[in-house]
Amino acid sequence: MEKKIALLNGDGIGPEVTAQARKVLDAVAAAYQHSFTYKEALIGAAAIDATGSALPPETIEVCLDSDAVLFGAVGHPKYDNDPAAKVRPEQGILGIRKALQLFANIRPITTYPSLQHLSPLKSKQLEDVDFVIFRELTGGIYFGEKHTSEDGNYASDTCSYSRMEIERIAALAFAYAQKRRKKLTLVDKANVLDSSRLWRRVVQDMAPQFSDVAVDYMFVDNAAMQIILNPKQFDVVLTENMFGDIISDEASVLSGSLGMLPSASVGNGTALFEPIHGSYPQAAGKDIANPTGSILSAAMLLDHFGLNEEAAVVRAAVEWTLQNNFVTKDIDAVNFYFTSTIGDLIADYISGKIPGTVKQENIELRKSTII
Repeated sequence: MEKKIALLNGDGIGPEVTAQARKVLDAVAAAYQHSFTYKEALIGAAAIDATGSALPPETIEVCLDSDAVLFGAVGHPKYDNDPAAKVRPEQGILGIRKALQLFANIRPITTYPSLQHLSPLKSKQLEDVDFVIFRELTGGIYFGEKHTSEDGNYASDTCSYSRMEIERIAALAFAYAQKRRKKLTLVDKANVLDSSRLWRRVVQDMAPQFSDVAVDYMFVDNAAMQIILNPKQFDVVLTENMFGDIISDEASVLSGSLGMLPSASVGNGTALFEPIHGSYPQAAGKDIANPTGSILSAAMLLDHFGLNEEAAVVRAAVEWTLQNNFVTKDIDAVNFYFTSTIGDLIADYISGKIPGTVKQENIELRKSTII
């Protein structure tokens, strides 16, 4: 298989973690006789510094000409700390979602036994947790009409959705549920909001087309509570933009580290894959960031290409590193391994260079207890 992949490294730790994902994809290509070619493009603060725009036209062209996009992160303190800034790094990711017509964000929530001690939840609540959040990405209150009065004492944001916007992401969520445990939970606030009542009507209208999927409905406040009390009850969660933004961040703590979680954004154009974490500028250039979220995003990219066996091997390699305590500083502040070392280990596992059982002293450590 031959595929073109756009690399949007972005800011902060973005280039470091994306480099490890690329390293892993190259190992997959070599092991399975595929050909992945890459083209880098600017986005975020790096793009602003170079061009004055958070999303240069050239970047959009590169993405449109690619089969998938692997994205790092955007954000920089010099813009965060300047409320008067006209151009901000985050405009880059919002712009690329619009340009590529990416209307659905897919975020898997997975827990690992070796990391359960890092989660604020008790271990018994984390057993067998495995669900996926489908968040609508281009509508709702974030994109609705906004108004602030001239005297600055009144402001409003409109949350609006059309049947078409709901149907297209609901169809994806239903189809995904059919491949999993055949359960879909719609999270809304239909007891208060007209827009949520539309979501509920549309999903109810579509449900007979997916008769093998059990559908239930949950108000967002209850869903936020249930994610903490009993997260294993969920399979596929479908929700609108703002609710999805909030509950997906809440659910991220179940894994024990933000650095572990991947995501995909799909729609009518080239799909984009990215870890859920931010640019973490404090760690930039130190080779200590967790690349696992980016590497698992690359696994989702492989699934998108239909390379399911290859994606499974990447996930198995990640599991192997965790089981053998090859982890970064966010997981173990004393006995940790560098970002690049984790990438090397996962790539070597995929390449067959590492046997099923190893002695830690035989691994090139390249670790430090002092930063």
